[in-house]
Amino acid sequence: MMNYPTDIIKFIVLTCCFFFGSLVYAQQPNDCQFAVTVCGNSDFSLNVNGIGTQELNNSNTCGSQENNSIWLEVNIATAGTLAFTLTPSSTSISEDYDFFIFGPNVNCGQLGQAIRCSTTNPAAANQGNNRTGLNSTDPDPDEGPGADGDSFVSDIDVLAGESYFIVIDRPIGNSPFSLEWTGTATFPEAPSNPITANTISTSLPSIDVCDATAPFDDNITEFDFTTLTQDIINGESDVMVTYHKSESDANININALGSIFNNTSSNETIYIRVENLTTGCFIINDVDINVSALTNFNPTTDYNICDDDLDGDDQNGISTFDFNIKSQEILDGIVGVNYAISYHLSQANAESSTAALPLSYSNTSPTPTEIFVRIQDVDSGCIGFTYFIITVDPKPIANDVSLLQCDEDGIPEGFTTFNITQAANEITEGDPDSSIEYYLSLLDAENQENAIDGSSFDNFFNPQIIYTRVTNNTTSCVNFSEISLEVSTTATNNASIQLCDTDGTEDGFMEFNLGTVAGTIFPNTIEDFVLVFYETYEDALLETNPISGTFTNTIPYNQTIYGRMENENACYGISEIELTVFKLPNIETTFETQYCLNFFPETITLNGGVIDDIPNNYYYEWSTGEDTSTIDINAPGTYTVRVTNTNGCFKDRTITVSPSNIATVTNIEVVDATQNNSITIFVSGEGDYEYALDDINGPYQSSTTFENVEPGLYTVYIKDKNDCGITDALVSVIGFPKFFTPNDDTVNDFWQVKGISSLFQENSSILIFDRYGKLLIELDPLSVGWDGTFNGEQMPTSDYWFKVKLQDGRTFTNHFSLKR
Repeated sequence: MMNYPTDIIKFIVLTCCFFFGSLVYAQQPNDCQFAVTVCGNSDFSLNVNGIGTQELNNSNTCGSQENNSIWLEVNIATAGTLAFTLTPSSTSISEDYDFFIFGPNVNCGQLGQAIRCSTTNPAAANQGNNRTGLNSTDPDPDEGPGADGDSFVSDIDVLAGESYFIVIDRPIGNSPFSLEWTGTATFPEAPSNPITANTISTSLPSIDVCDATAPFDDNITEFDFTTLTQDIINGESDVMVTYHKSESDANININALGSIFNNTSSNETIYIRVENLTTGCFIINDVDINVSALTNFNPTTDYNICDDDLDGDDQNGISTFDFNIKSQEILDGIVGVNYAISYHLSQANAESSTAALPLSYSNTSPTPTEIFVRIQDVDSGCIGFTYFIITVDPKPIANDVSLLQCDEDGIPEGFTTFNITQAANEITEGDPDSSIEYYLSLLDAENQENAIDGSSFDNFFNPQIIYTRVTNNTTSCVNFSEISLEVSTTATNNASIQLCDTDGTEDGFMEFNLGTVAGTIFPNTIEDFVLVFYETYEDALLETNPISGTFTNTIPYNQTIYGRMENENACYGISEIELTVFKLPNIETTFETQYCLNFFPETITLNGGVIDDIPNNYYYEWSTGEDTSTIDINAPGTYTVRVTNTNGCFKDRTITVSPSNIATVTNIEVVDATQNNSITIFVSGEGDYEYALDDINGPYQSSTTFENVEPGLYTVYIKDKNDCGITDALVSVIGFPKFFTPNDDTVNDFWQVKGISSLFQENSSILIFDRYGKLLIELDPLSVGWDGTFNGEQMPTSDYWFKVKLQDGRTFTNHFSLKR
């Protein structure tokens, strides 16, 4: 049974008093016969839920009935006004409360018509709030339904000794309500109560207890209010005390909890109803109960230890745990407490405080194992729980290994450089979660002092022992092993690979197949021996940065790399491998030239195309079968030669000899006697030709047509671009001068058709007329022309006409000017 403080027992706060007469108190006050009698003028809060018997039909002018109702009976002690304000706990405008008042001095079943009622819907009436009631300012005795009114009606003038029934109904909504009395009339005060003398304050201190009922961490426990009830009654026979979950339940005396009950949440408010059975009046107060588990301790962490050989076996997962360490962890920084701490293998044992484990506990089965901790405050009795996992972590693998290293520095004294880290996989069997440190003594390894660099260690004894400290990176467990170092004095052969620079880029770099030298380095076949290649001797010693068996040299033309012959990290020998890239002959690989067919049987000379060197330093293989540096040929074709240097590297040269020849003129097409005379030449032949007009030295043009050619006689020159020769041809361009000036200045003194010669149009007819058609002269085509006279007389300045019939049959008629 719980004991409660005196200040909790000493309470009674008058909230509101209701009289039930001799009726059963657990009845809901939904009907008139169960109406709650109001004592005193205190305000109160209630809820409504459902109806009993429908008693409002045809009994009011507000057009409504019961939906969710409660009945109150009010007795008037002193005359005045009866008024109140009803406020829903929800401020939503849709929350709608109505009320109806019957009286004075009527009986249930004979209520008559309501003298006041309000069924206004606050939302429909566009009110600013959802309150309702009686007041002194509203003149109307009734309002509603729906949008009618403002929810308030006029107060009632009442006399002492009168009684009234008030029905409060909620047609819409679900919230409780509070009632504030605002009139001047008073109600009978509650009669004196035997325990009112103990009233101290209007608020009670909370009841704070520990969770004392298993399970002890759900904050649910048993409350026994028997002693509290007895103290409240204080020996009075007409007082009854009940406990409730809500104020509404306490007001209407339903759903009593009983003096012994379990809370349903860690923090609850309990409403206490103390009723005077003689007067029917009661008082209500509330008290907060708070239930909590013991939490004033530190949470535990998991407990890991490494396997040891105290039981004779360091690999069986059995070891001893000191739970005093966990007790210190639980209490660290927490002072002034008196806790009893015990350790158990199950939650049930911890809750029942049975089968506690010894503080020095040796596991008997493989871990991980969950340990449950019971923590009890000896002073308060509060109990808390925690748990942690114990685990025996295995030691990491640490194998003893041997390393055999080569001594290839030229001094076979048995001292060299070791890369001890090459043995790491063998020591830990490839465990990726292990790290290794290297020491000169086991004591240093155990104390983790004076570690050495395992990646580059120079031995000073042969053989020599190195000690390892292997640590598991996750568990921090350690183990130790030995590495035996020994220097080998065996040797392997050196080798070389020579390649011509034939990869298409003559830069001194080539891809070498290093595997081809294995037989040279180690001619005797021994199983399980491997040959690994390195760029430097140091890398070969320390077995770092190995290179692929297909290797492109990193130093042009000449580089030495190293091959390490070993068997499971035992070095048999380190060989030098010289890589050489020979240059190819520097030649012009392609060449084009021409042979003039018109020079046959003359010859031209072809050479091997060697650049910046003496041709005699090379060997030649011509496609003609010759092996000299040059050959003579007199026929077009494709000739090849392979040029090889003294290192056996070669390049091939291809010479294309194209035919060429002087041109053969097949036709010359002349467009003359026009504003734009032109000459077009047509030729045949194997050459590549260019053309010049009237000058063998040019300029030459690639076009076969000459435009805007003045009338006259011309020589056309056709030149082979390959210097096979020049062909020429005569061309006549006929034309007719527009004027002439026979003034003996030797310039234009005669008029004659141009382009006529003994080779061109010599049998042409030329007639000249004056402007009246008189024939003045018939010119000889081969003469210098007309001098501007007729019968010895000079003809005047004027236009004259000519008619020319060329030998080729063409006829032209036109005029020209004589100017003096």
